[in-house]
Amino acid sequence: MVEIKINKIIRSKRRTIALEIAQDASLIVRAPYRTPLNFIEKLVFKKRFWIKEKQEFVRDRYTKTAPKEFVDGEGFLYLGDMYKLEIVDALDTAIAFNNSFRISRENLDSAKEILIGWYKEQAHQKISERVSSHSSLSGLKYNKIRISDAQRRWGSCSAKGNLNFNWRLIMAPLSVIDYVVVHELAHLEEHNHSKRFWDKVKIMLPDYKQYKKWLKENRHLLNI
Repeated sequence: MVEIKINKIIRSKRRTIALEIAQDASLIVRAPYRTPLNFIEKLVFKKRFWIKEKQEFVRDRYTKTAPKEFVDGEGFLYLGDMYKLEIVDALDTAIAFNNSFRISRENLDSAKEILIGWYKEQAHQKISERVSSHSSLSGLKYNKIRISDAQRRWGSCSAKGNLNFNWRLIMAPLSVIDYVVVHELAHLEEHNHSKRFWDKVKIMLPDYKQYKKWLKENRHLLNI
């Protein structure tokens, strides 16, 4: 008999129940506030084979994604392309980028922090440009932009019109960044994922589905 453990239940104002397999293959259930626990458990039991299959897929995928070692020649993503890391003897700055990432040998111990800092700077610059462009085209007005260190969400939109974006997006192709930008801009008017919301996304980005799919299938690559 297939047994499924519910690792976390997140209740909110949402109207439907969603089953989510996290990056560590744990099961997260998102449900409306008043949904009875036994109802959730029955749904999980009903979907047990699907859940098990997805969990095995996630475990297998992440097993094949080796952690970065920060060695000479190792590849790192930027805007969807892979660039090699060069370890050099001396460098005037903490990190340099020109068709490759260059870090000095003396900074290797903090290479990960240095690269993340660089990614965050690029993310703020590039995402701000894309938000400004799509905002002008759509007429949707936002307040502020913030680059976040969220572990699970690619973006979010606050009630005050502030837009938050995960810095890891800078590793994805620009078209995928555009999808997340458009997604959050649409939330300025439509605060849920209703048909009207997706219609608005489609108007701004007609082929958004392929980028949404790319992000879902490749999210494990957007990390260091």
